[in-house]
Amino acid sequence: MGELRESKKRETKQRISDVATELFFARGFEAVTVEEIAAAANVSKVTVFNYFARKEDLFLDRQDDVKVLLRDALGDRPKGRSPIDALRRLVDRLCDQKHPFARIDSQTVGWWRVVAASPSLTGRLREIGDEAVEALAVELAGPKPDGLARLVAGMIVVTWRTAYREGIRVFEGGGSAKKANAAFIALIDRGFAAVRGMAASSSQRASIVG
Repeated sequence: MGELRESKKRETKQRISDVATELFFARGFEAVTVEEIAAAANVSKVTVFNYFARKEDLFLDRQDDVKVLLRDALGDRPKGRSPIDALRRLVDRLCDQKHPFARIDSQTVGWWRVVAASPSLTGRLREIGDEAVEALAVELAGPKPDGLARLVAGMIVVTWRTAYREGIRVFEGGGSAKKANAAFIALIDRGFAAVRGMAASSSQRASIVG
């Protein structure tokens, strides 16, 4: 019974998220109310908030995936592979999987347009970025990361975010999805190279990059 209950909860959460996303794409984030989402998903408003703490999380519903991906990439890396190389391999793996975090096409660009048009979504996305920096710093250096670990983590997150936006810029400028994704990877490589160079210059924490 417990497994069935959890399965139903996951299905309900996914249905609410899917309905909300469809409405946001059609009308814009700010124009859609939680009451409308609840009605369209055939649940109560209370039920929506039982699964999503805030309205923004209905659209940014994969924020927890970021922390899991980073933690798994670092925790499962083979002995001798540096954290920065493990994260760079994560990018390649997500690209191969055509994961939304590493894919530029009409669907992901459409998602980004909804975010860009909403001050509350862009604000929440910045918060998620800050949370990702802190989580990554902890993964790199333990529960009390120092300034270098936070700097490295910040550069990695900023690199990923900037590369993604560059891919979107290329796509919206008329470039193909192939060119947009190539632009994304090119900036990822430049940013990660800068992280390696910066961290390796510190004799105290060169182990971050190996």
